[in-house]
Amino acid sequence: MALNSRVPEGPIKDKWTNYKDKINLVNPANKRLIDVIIVGTGLAGGSAAATLAELGYNVKSFCFQDSPRRAHSIAAQGGINAAKNYQGDGDSTYRLFYDTVKGGDYRSREANVYRLAEVSTNIIDQCVAQGVPFARDYGGLLDNRSFGGVLVSRTFYAKGQTGQQLLLGAYSAMNRQIGRGKIKMYNRHEMLDVVIVDGKARGIIARNLVTGEIERHSAHAVVLGTGGYGNAFYLSTYAMGSNVTAAWKAHKRGAFFANPCFTQIHPTCIPVSGDHQSKLTLMSESLRNDGRIWVPKNMEDVLAIREGKLKPVEIAEEDRDYYLERRYPAFGNLVPRDVASRAAKERCDAGYGVNKTGEAVYLDFAAAIQRYGKEQAHVKGLDENDKGVVTKLGKDIIKAKYGNLFQMYEKIVDQNPYETPMMIYPAVHYTMGGIWVDYNLMTTVPGLYAIGEANFSDHGANRLGASALMQGLADGYFVLPYTIGDYLSHDIRTGKISTDSKEFEEAEKQVKATIDALVNNKGTHSVDYFHKKLGKIMWNKCGMARNEKDLKEAITEIAELRKEFWKDVKVPGGADEYNEELAKAGRVADFLELGELFAKDALQREESAGGHFRDEYQTPEGEAMRRKEFQYVSAWEYKGEPKDAVLHKEALEYENIEVKERSYK
Repeated sequence: MALNSRVPEGPIKDKWTNYKDKINLVNPANKRLIDVIIVGTGLAGGSAAATLAELGYNVKSFCFQDSPRRAHSIAAQGGINAAKNYQGDGDSTYRLFYDTVKGGDYRSREANVYRLAEVSTNIIDQCVAQGVPFARDYGGLLDNRSFGGVLVSRTFYAKGQTGQQLLLGAYSAMNRQIGRGKIKMYNRHEMLDVVIVDGKARGIIARNLVTGEIERHSAHAVVLGTGGYGNAFYLSTYAMGSNVTAAWKAHKRGAFFANPCFTQIHPTCIPVSGDHQSKLTLMSESLRNDGRIWVPKNMEDVLAIREGKLKPVEIAEEDRDYYLERRYPAFGNLVPRDVASRAAKERCDAGYGVNKTGEAVYLDFAAAIQRYGKEQAHVKGLDENDKGVVTKLGKDIIKAKYGNLFQMYEKIVDQNPYETPMMIYPAVHYTMGGIWVDYNLMTTVPGLYAIGEANFSDHGANRLGASALMQGLADGYFVLPYTIGDYLSHDIRTGKISTDSKEFEEAEKQVKATIDALVNNKGTHSVDYFHKKLGKIMWNKCGMARNEKDLKEAITEIAELRKEFWKDVKVPGGADEYNEELAKAGRVADFLELGELFAKDALQREESAGGHFRDEYQTPEGEAMRRKEFQYVSAWEYKGEPKDAVLHKEALEYENIEVKERSYK
C-alpha cells in the first residue's frame, strides 16, 4: 500500500503559506452543526480543543486525569523553540528547519518540519497574549537560551516550569470555551476504542474511571493528542499514568503505527537508586547551558568516590574528564540528546560511573557560578578576587535561572547541587515514533487525527530539546484547526452521529469483554509484576544500544510474557467502580503488544540513526552509521498479532537540504 502523505507541490517555503489559504474551511455558520472529539488535554490536545471551540465547532474533550491541568505536558521544563532571532545570532526559519532535520538524523518528513519552523514564531505571540510569564532580559524583551544540537539561542522559557506555564495558558483558553458551552469536558474518562462507521472515525468508547461505566460518544471526527509510549520501559520520566492505549486502539482499528523503535533517551535524569523505584525524574536539558559534564580520569578516584572516601569537589581539574568537550569540541555539552546519552553510557560501561551502581556521571555548575559571580562583582564594583562574594553572587544568578530544578534535585537526592555536582544518567523520556499521519495530520483512517507526540511527523530519529512544546502547540493552535476543516466541510449536512448503530454496539461489547477478562482472571501476580518484567526486557534489549541477537530474544520474550500476563495477572476489585489497578492492567496489556512491534521495527531497521543505535552499525569512533536504503518511514499495519504486522514504507526525499553524516565535532 502506497502512503499518500498529501504534501503539496511547489517550493518548500511556499507550501504551507499557499496551502492553508486554499483549504476548504467550513462556513462559520455551519460549524455549530459539527462535533469533534479531542482525546488528551496536554499542550497539543488542550490547545486544539480551545482553538476548535473558538472557531465554532462543538468539542468533546476527554482526559483520564482529574483535570486537564494534570496532563504530562507540565513536566516539560526547559523551554520552547521559535525562530524569532531575538539574540541577533543568525537564527532563521530555515536554520530552525535545518537543525531539526539534522537533529533527527534525516529521518523526518521535510515539508512537515519546515511548516513547524514557519509557525513556531506565532506560538510565542499566542502564549504571551495568554499571559504565559516567559523570562525577560534586563531591557524587558523575551529572553532566550541554547539547547542541545543548536549553536544559536532560540529557546524561550519560564524558569524550569515552561511546560506547566504553557499548559496553564491552554487550560485558561479551554476554560473560557467550557464556560461558553462550546467544550464539554469529560475528566476521569479513558478512551478504550475508536468506532469506525462506513470507513470513517465517528466516535469513541470511553470508561468513566470513577464509576466504571462504559460510555459511547459520537462525533464527526476524532483527534488523538495522547502523548507518547515511553512507559513501555516501566522506568521513565513520564507521568505514571502516561500510556499508549488510545494510540494502540487506533492502530488496531486501521491507523498505521510509524517508527515505533525511535525512542528518545534523555541524558540528564536523576540515576536509578534501586529496584524499588517506579519512575525517574528529569533534570531539564537547559542545565547543560551552564553545567559541565565529567567523570574522573583515574579509576582509583572513581572507586574512592563510590566508597565514600573522596568527594567530587576534591578532585583536581586536571584529573577530570570533560568527555563531551573532549569528543565534540564545537558543541561540547550542547550536543544532541542521543549523542550525550550514548557518551555517558560509554563512560559508565568503561567503569567510570560515579555512584554505587556505576551508572551516573557528574553535571557540575562550579565553573558557571564563578563566571557569573565575577561578572556580577564587576558590574557592582565589588572585589572580583573575593571568592566568598563571587560565589554568593554566582549562586544567586544560577538560582534565578534554575532554582526550582536545583530544589527538586536536593529533595530527591539529599545533596546540595550548589555545593557538589549533580549526578545524572540517561533515561527514557520521549517517543519520536507514533501514529502515522499525512501532511494534514490525519491517520490512515479517515476522520481520525493524531497531533503532538502521539504522531510521528516532525522529529525523525531524535528530538532536539525544546521541540516537543513547539510541535504540540504548533499542531494544536495553528495546523490542525486549518486542516481538519477541509475534511469536516463534507459533513455539514450529515447531522448528529447516532451511537445506536451496530458499530458502536460491537465496539462496546469488545471493550466490556476485555474488562471482564481482566477482572475475572484468577491469577497470582500483580499488574506491576508484568510491567516491570516488560520494562527490563525493553531497557536491556531495546534501550540505548541494540543488536540483532538481543532484539530477536526480546520479540520472543515479550510474546511469552504477554501470554503469561493474560493467564496469570491478578486484578483486585470490580469493573463497576473506581479501580486504578484495572485501568493500569488495560494499559500494560497494550504495552505488551506495542513492545513486540517496537522490537520488530528495531530489528528490521539495519542502521543506526538518532535514538535508534544498532551495535552492528557504527563508525570506528562509535558514532551512528545511517544507511541510504533505510531513508524511509516504517509504517506498520495491524494484522492481529504484532509478529504479523505488515510494513509499509514512506520514502523520505530531501530537496532543500543535503543529507550527510551528522557531525557535532
